[in-house]
Amino acid sequence: MSAQPAPRTLGELRRSGYARRSVREEIRSNVIRRLRAGEKLFSGIIGYEDTVVPAVENALLCGHDMIFLGERGQAKTRMIRALAELLDEWLPAIANTETRDEPEAPVSAQGRALVASHGDATPIEWIHRDARYVEKLATPDVSVADLIGDVDPIKVAEGRSLGDELTMHFGLLPRANRGVFCINELPDLSEKVQVALFNVMEERDLQIKGYQVRLPLDVLVVASANPEDYTSRGRIITPLKDRYGSQVRTHYPATRELELRIVDQEAELPAVEGVEVTVPEFMRNLSAEITFQARSSPDVSQLSGVSVRMSIASYEILVASSIRRALRLGETRAVPRISDLDALATSILGKLELEYSGDGSPVDVVSELTKRATRVVFEEIADPDELSSIVDAFDSGWNVEVSAEMPSEDYIVGLDQIPGLEQWARKVAGGDSPAALASAIEFLLDGLHSCNRLNKKQVDGSLQYGAR
Repeated sequence: MSAQPAPRTLGELRRSGYARRSVREEIRSNVIRRLRAGEKLFSGIIGYEDTVVPAVENALLCGHDMIFLGERGQAKTRMIRALAELLDEWLPAIANTETRDEPEAPVSAQGRALVASHGDATPIEWIHRDARYVEKLATPDVSVADLIGDVDPIKVAEGRSLGDELTMHFGLLPRANRGVFCINELPDLSEKVQVALFNVMEERDLQIKGYQVRLPLDVLVVASANPEDYTSRGRIITPLKDRYGSQVRTHYPATRELELRIVDQEAELPAVEGVEVTVPEFMRNLSAEITFQARSSPDVSQLSGVSVRMSIASYEILVASSIRRALRLGETRAVPRISDLDALATSILGKLELEYSGDGSPVDVVSELTKRATRVVFEEIADPDELSSIVDAFDSGWNVEVSAEMPSEDYIVGLDQIPGLEQWARKVAGGDSPAALASAIEFLLDGLHSCNRLNKKQVDGSLQYGAR
């Protein structure tokens, strides 16, 4: 953060060459500067470069109020909050005014009175752009007074007239003047409150109850909504929808690679001294593929969507489970395995809204998603027919039992007795440490099961693989 500019009075501000401009002009100028310099408008946003970001750039160049429409976990709020970065770092305002009045054109009675009384000596304060972003989560109990304002009975009791603007208590929106105001989950506002936004959105002023309070507000109004609420339930009234200049449709990552880039950026993995964590590529892909399978599953409500947060949380739990095993067994390497996937129920079940048309339990749905994801990732690595020697060994009587609590060294014992398993395990593991081989062995066996080449039973926390 740079130092505040020097002017402290209106006179000093005028002599500094200050030229006032609206919020939209300010943002447009900074967008143009960044586009010309080839700079990104939004940091930490992945997968929107060719879709969402251009739409936002167009809206900002036009000075439009915007509504971000998308399912949960599509970075709507993150993008809206990033709009504050497009404001100038410092903004001058008449000191101690609720509405952060423009020194050259105050909108409130309080600001006008200060300028009339002090003239060039009117005190100026500088507001950082971070303080010019105001956000409100819409809930059914949000009132017009919360957003717009109301008559302050204390000021009335002090003798002020009901028609006097100074009797009013301003809500969040007027206090966001000369900034960005966001309403998250807009459909949850009652219709009465939505109607109260009409003047702010179009005429750029507001009215409080039956009193004439005309405030020419300068504010960029942005909102987020879920399509299920926005279209199916029809809970945003039509005149308010019409007042948003641009509707920006967000989406989930188009590919697993993009999903994993977001996971790598957002996941907070536990670090334990003395334990080295290695996540094989097939386990990374598997954690994200489960989310992709959920987004196309008929057992999961697609209206609600499946958040990227599910991939992030699943990856974190997967790593944590492997670390917990390493700590319990005294191992120095933690490598996630297929048997760790059972731990993902804690992160997955709370993030899926299921369609209860079938007879399966939520746990069964997660199990089926995991099986389908395993098959997709497995078939990207190997053709099941190439592992026929392993299948033949199980057909001749071999059985293997594994578990999340089984020491890595135990997987190596007898490994060479199943033809082809050791060679494939080393190839998939990308190394020869016992922990990496244990993870690869479980993946190969479960991959063959997902392709209906092996049978799998879960008994007392263990996975038993045998012939079909």
